[in-house]
Amino acid sequence: MFVEAQGLQKRFGAFHAVQGVSFRCYAGEVFGLLGPNGAGKTTTLRMLTTILRPTAGTARIAGHDVVDDPEAVRRVIGVLPENAGIYGRLTAREVVRYAGRLHGVHPEVLEGRLEAMFEKLEMSAHVDRLTDTFSRGMKQKVSIARALVHDPPVVFLDEPTSGLDVISARSVREFVQRFKQDGRCVIMSTHLMEEAERLCDRVAIIARGRVQAEGRLEELKARTGRGLEEIFVQLVEDTIR
Repeated sequence: MFVEAQGLQKRFGAFHAVQGVSFRCYAGEVFGLLGPNGAGKTTTLRMLTTILRPTAGTARIAGHDVVDDPEAVRRVIGVLPENAGIYGRLTAREVVRYAGRLHGVHPEVLEGRLEAMFEKLEMSAHVDRLTDTFSRGMKQKVSIARALVHDPPVVFLDEPTSGLDVISARSVREFVQRFKQDGRCVIMSTHLMEEAERLCDRVAIIARGRVQAEGRLEELKARTGRGLEEIFVQLVEDTIR
C-alpha cells in the first residue's frame, strides 16, 4: 500500500469542506477522486500533499504520516496541480532542472533524466525556449516533467486535462497510463466521467465533502446496474435533496 487516508476532515471556520474521507491506493494503480466542482477533491489532495493540515483524521504516504513527517512525504510524491504555476522567464529545461536540484537529484543523474523525460514527452525541440511562449498543453508537459524529475513512487494529479485541447489531453492521458505501467501509485481528481473510465482502476465519488461511493469501476457498475455517469449524477443529486 502506498497511500492510505482515514477519516480525513478539513474545516475552514464554520465551513466543513471535507468530512471523513477514507480510501487506499496501491502501487501500479490509478485511483480517481470524482466529484463536481466544490466537492472537496482539491482540498483532499492538498491535505495528502501536505499543503493543508487536516482538521482531523490521518493519512500516510509510502509509510510517512502527512502531519508528523511532511518532509518525508514531499520526498516521495510528485504533484501536478490544476494550475501549472510555471515561471515564464525560465526555459523548460531550467524549470525542471531547478526542481531536480531542490529535490537533491545528483547533477549527472539529473541531466540524463531531463533528456529522457523530454524525449518521452516529445518536447526535446522546445526545451530551451522560454515557457511564457508555450501553449497550455506544452506547459502541462513541463509540469509533468517537473513532478517526476525526482522519480517519485506516488503521483498526485489535480484535474490533469482541464482546459487542454484534444491532442494535449490525449498526451497527458498516455502519460498517466505510463505512470501506472511504471508501478507508481497515481491519485487523480477529475469531474470528467469518460476520463475516469479510461484511466482509473478504482474511484471514490465525493459530494459535499463526503465519499458517497468507492470501489472498482466494474464493481460499482455491477452493484447498481448503471454506467459511471448515471451513478455519479444520482449520488450527487441525492446529496442536494
